[in-house]
Amino acid sequence: MGLPVYEISQVRIYPIKSCRGISVDSAKLTVSGFQYDRKWMFVNADHKFLTIRERPQLTLVNTAIDEAAGHLNITIGTDKDKSLSLPLDPTAEWLKANTKPATVNVWDIDAEALIYTDSKIQTLFREFIGQGTDVFLAVIDPDKPRACRGNAAPDVLGRKATINFPDEMPVQIASEASIADLNTRMKDRGLEEITIERFRPNIVIKGAEAWSEDSWKAVRINGSTAPLASYLPSAVSSLTGSIDIDVAARCPRCTIPNVNSETGEKSIKEPFDTLMTFRRVDEGAKWFPCFGMLCIPRTEGQVEVGMRFEVLATTQEHKFIKGYS
Repeated sequence: MGLPVYEISQVRIYPIKSCRGISVDSAKLTVSGFQYDRKWMFVNADHKFLTIRERPQLTLVNTAIDEAAGHLNITIGTDKDKSLSLPLDPTAEWLKANTKPATVNVWDIDAEALIYTDSKIQTLFREFIGQGTDVFLAVIDPDKPRACRGNAAPDVLGRKATINFPDEMPVQIASEASIADLNTRMKDRGLEEITIERFRPNIVIKGAEAWSEDSWKAVRINGSTAPLASYLPSAVSSLTGSIDIDVAARCPRCTIPNVNSETGEKSIKEPFDTLMTFRRVDEGAKWFPCFGMLCIPRTEGQVEVGMRFEVLATTQEHKFIKGYS
């Protein structure tokens, strides 16, 4: 009997860390994550990263990718007067003229980035995000990607992995059945349902049983409907047009999902409290509930809604290793 096969129902990217994400039909997946996922982030005057943990209004910063024009469009809410466009893939010459190198800090770990020098950018976001203090927009230095740590560190993963500005790993995968189960439990507690957007996954799967993702170890994305019997080496799978992904760890949750993605309002308790009643399932993160799986691609390719999603291997040995302090 073969391992399960499911279907991709959503592909989501979040160009600016902690800002509003985008649901797309198709996106390029690289070994460091989706091409434009968390490539940018806001930092304070000390160049420390800002997130919706302390700035819930960040979720009201909307992003849109215009690949035809080659632009990242950024708008505060729906106010077109508070918007700007930046090149998605600027040349080295453009970066030299419009940014300056800076060391930024993500979870007390330094990373190399480029800070935009246009004063209009700083002015636009100072009051809204910085609450009257300086705030800067940074883009990952394309020549100096961040090294993964924790479950994706070389001595654990067996190879070097890199990321843009996610906390831990390049890709997060979640399940429709799991958010449905959480919502059922919340309704039983007299609470309103929430959307999966709160958890900021990159790939959403339909057809799986709730929480079955806890045991996934390796998965494959394949546009073909032909069965693939075994976990082929990366060199072979690339010839078949498939994308192989290591599922490295469960995703422990803080209170970021407590922020309503549409309003920017933050609940003191939910859904964190409901998750705590039944999702403290990882020995490596005893005081945090888990939702979704953290993953590292082995191969690259285009990921599309409707694609086949195949579980290649499972494990009962997942244990989260914290990669930051």
